[in-house]
Amino acid sequence: MSRYTRYWAATFVVAVMCGLAPSASATGGSKPDVIIEWNQLLQQYAGGPPFPQVRGYAMLHIAMADAVVAIDGSFDSFHAKVWASRGASAEAAAAQAGHDVFVALVTATAGVDAANALLASRLSTIPPGLRAQGVSVGKKAAASILAWRQNDGYATANPQPPAYLASTLPGVWRATASGPFQFSEIGNVEPFGLISATQFLPVPFPQLESAAYAETVNEVKRVGRNTAPLTDRSEAQTRFAQLFAGVGPYAGVTNAFRLWSNVTRDLALQKNLSLTATARLFAMTFASMHDGVQTSHYSKAVYRLWRPETAIANADVDNNPATDADSTWVPLIPTPPYPAYASNMTCLGTGAARMLANVLGDDAQTFTATWYTPANTVAWAEPYTSLWQLGDDQANSRIWGGIHFRIDIDASQVSCTQVADYLFGNFMQPRGHGR
Repeated sequence: MSRYTRYWAATFVVAVMCGLAPSASATGGSKPDVIIEWNQLLQQYAGGPPFPQVRGYAMLHIAMADAVVAIDGSFDSFHAKVWASRGASAEAAAAQAGHDVFVALVTATAGVDAANALLASRLSTIPPGLRAQGVSVGKKAAASILAWRQNDGYATANPQPPAYLASTLPGVWRATASGPFQFSEIGNVEPFGLISATQFLPVPFPQLESAAYAETVNEVKRVGRNTAPLTDRSEAQTRFAQLFAGVGPYAGVTNAFRLWSNVTRDLALQKNLSLTATARLFAMTFASMHDGVQTSHYSKAVYRLWRPETAIANADVDNNPATDADSTWVPLIPTPPYPAYASNMTCLGTGAARMLANVLGDDAQTFTATWYTPANTVAWAEPYTSLWQLGDDQANSRIWGGIHFRIDIDASQVSCTQVADYLFGNFMQPRGHGR
C-alpha cells in the first residue's frame, strides 16, 4: 500500500474546509475538552464484544458532533437534523448529547452516576440562558441518533446457534478452540455511512493452488508460530502481536478503540482544534472504524477462508505442492472465533489512520501510541511520525501473532481505505460546499 497523497495546502480556506480553523478562541471560547471527557468516560465503561463497542463510540461522537454543528453551522450534520439558535451553548449541547447517548448504552449504576456527575459539572460552568438552549439541542441530537440506531440490526447480528457451521472442505473455515462464528450476521446491520456492508467488499482471495496462497501460508507459518525463534520474528514484532491482542505479558491492555481514541485526543489537543473540529474529528474517525470493521467482518461470512492454524495443519489436502502440513503448529496468540479473510484488526487501524489523515490533511503526524494496563499504568509507549505507520503495525501484528495471512491484511487495507475516503467525501462536509 503506497503512502497517502499529501494534499494539505497551508491556506486559511483549506484549513476551514478540513475543520482545523477557527481556533477555540475564535468560537467564543468554546472548550473542545467536552468532547474528550465523554470519550474518556466511555473508555472506562465500554465493554463486551468489539462490534457493539465501536457502535457505541460512533453513536456517542456522532450525536455530539451533530449537536455542535447544529449551533455552529460550519459543517453539515452526520445524521441528526436539529434546528438551533446561534446563541445556544455548543458546550452544553455536546455535553447533553454525550450524556444521553452514554446512559442509553451504559446502564450500570456506576456508569450512570459518573455520567450524571460529569454533565452537572460541565453545565454548571455555562450561563443559564445559553445552557438551556444548548441542552435542548443536545437532547434532540441524541434522541435522533438513538432512534436511528434502535433497530439497526445489532440485536440479531450474533445468532445462536451460529448461521455458519464448520466445514471439512479444504480452505473453508472451521471452528478453532475459540468457538463458533460470532456476529456472523453483521452484514444485516445498517452501516453509519456506507450504503451497505458490501459496498467496498474485498475482492476474492487467491486460489489454494496458487503461488500467492502458498506464499501467504508460508509467511505466517514462519513468523507467527508460538515457538518462533527470534531469527523469524523480532522482539518488537512479538510485542506488537501481544499488545494489539491484549495477551501474554500485555493481558488486558488498552484495546484498539481506546488506543485510537487517545491518539485522536492527543492530535486534537496538539493542534489546538476548536470544539467543532474536535467533535467532527472524533465522529468521522469512529464512523470510519465501524463501517470498516463491518465491511471486513461481513467479508468473512462471504469468503469463509480458514485460519492459519487450520490451513497449516491441513496443508496436505490444499492441493498446493508448495505448502507442507504441520499438525504441531500453534499461533502465538489465540485465534478469534471467525474466518480469516479479511482482517478486522487491520480495518480498525486503516479506517482510523486514513480518516485522521483525511480530516487533518496529512498522514505525517507526530504522536505517541500508549497502551495502558488495567491499573492505568503505562504498559508500552511507541512514538510515530505517521498515522499509517501505527495502522500498519496494527495490521502486521496479526501475522506476527499467527492468526492472519498477508492476503487478509492487504485486502482490508484496500477496502477500509476506500471506506474512509467515501465517508470523508460524503459526510460532515463544510456547509455550503458545492453550492
